[in-house]
Amino acid sequence: MAALKDDQIKSVQMSYFNILALFLGGDVIESRFLRCLLKWGFQLKLTPEDLKNADVDISHLSFTSIGDKVDKLEAIYHLVYMIYLDEVVEDIELEVATIYAGKLGFKAGIVAELFKSIATETSDESNTRNVRQEVIDFLNLYEV
Repeated sequence: MAALKDDQIKSVQMSYFNILALFLGGDVIESRFLRCLLKWGFQLKLTPEDLKNADVDISHLSFTSIGDKVDKLEAIYHLVYMIYLDEVVEDIELEVATIYAGKLGFKAGIVAELFKSIATETSDESNTRNVRQEVIDFLNLYEV
């Protein structure tokens, strides 16, 4: 499986900031969720410059629902893809992704279905992937 492209990394980063806002927006954050969020931040190699470029002020983060259904599913797709990239998939990562997907209006099983789809895709690097089209096809197939 190939690494994420720049536009996909940006999508994952924006989803990450939104997920961070979702979990930091509560009165208390469980340490297991915090460990997962920190792992993702390290995996994304986020720097203060990334926060500045994304115009993110951690002290004023707030969760926002993004775009239409395709945009939302694409953000979840990139997140699940990122989870799969390090080949160490922890239950907590899938739980956090599932909570995020639920907050975006999807059923709990969508993360598992996306994960199965990504894990079983062929690794034919000669074909250029159109992630947005894959997401639209996924929506049509699963009618989520």
